[in-house]
Amino acid sequence: MLLTDSFLEYLKYERNYSDKTVVSYGTDLREFDEFLRKECQREVSPQEVDASLIREWMMSLMEKDVKATSVNRKLSALRSFYKFLLKRNMVTVDPTRKVTGPKKKKPLPVFLKESEMDRLLDEVDFGDSFEGCRDHMILQMFYETGMRRAELIGLDDKDVDFSGKVIKVTGKRNKQRLIPFGDELKEAMLAYINKRNEALPVRSEAFFVKKDGNRLYPGKVGQIVSEHLSKVVTAKKKSPHVLRHTFATTMLNHHAGLGAIKELLGHESLATTEIYTHTTFEELKQVYNQAHPRAEEKKGGNYGSKNSSDSL
Repeated sequence: MLLTDSFLEYLKYERNYSDKTVVSYGTDLREFDEFLRKECQREVSPQEVDASLIREWMMSLMEKDVKATSVNRKLSALRSFYKFLLKRNMVTVDPTRKVTGPKKKKPLPVFLKESEMDRLLDEVDFGDSFEGCRDHMILQMFYETGMRRAELIGLDDKDVDFSGKVIKVTGKRNKQRLIPFGDELKEAMLAYINKRNEALPVRSEAFFVKKDGNRLYPGKVGQIVSEHLSKVVTAKKKSPHVLRHTFATTMLNHHAGLGAIKELLGHESLATTEIYTHTTFEELKQVYNQAHPRAEEKKGGNYGSKNSSDSL
């Protein structure tokens, strides 16, 4: 503890760390010291600590559901402590150099269920106005093409080929790609164009426009999507990107190949697209846990009974 106290004084007075940081480092180091005493049943000096002990400590934290970010922060405190000890020749080896912190778990994409999208597009009343027709078209376009918000905003009339049933979009770094569409979206787009041209005789070349005929802007599209998604879901996240995730997840659930989804989304790497396999697997686990009678451990079960099927 004397070494820890010296280290904390060094942080406070020589490195000018904030009181909050010093307290946090002290808590982390005391927790590590307590783990060592329980694990080794005795006091353990810093010189005796090796990488395997540190990994065991990290594992014990993760088993208690401590988040990866918190484990890495605690490891950072330990690294700083050993750098301090090395500089003062109190240890000859830094055991933290051979230790890698846990990777931060990436949050799974938020997406809507097919039933929620069906309810939104088929049952919600958008009204007969130009804006209502446009808003419905925006939601349908996101869901049936998976394009990004910037790609939708940048779409021009000339980018839509009705005879070939493909849309040319300009993605990141001005990279262009073609997205096919079906008859339902074709009919919806033609109906929207007729409504738009009747309501707005003077307009820009943009496919999606405001009431004044000018191209939509990002904030307006986000507002439109959030407002209408609120009618069918209660999730906090209701952005255009949620609809992009919904497109990808729906395609994967209906047996589309990852390579095809990658091309449709305009991803540079297949690794980016693979996150949707984790999404669908999480959904699969949830369905399994809800549906299978043996998914949850039964209390007081006779797993060791002589009458079990294992004895047959």
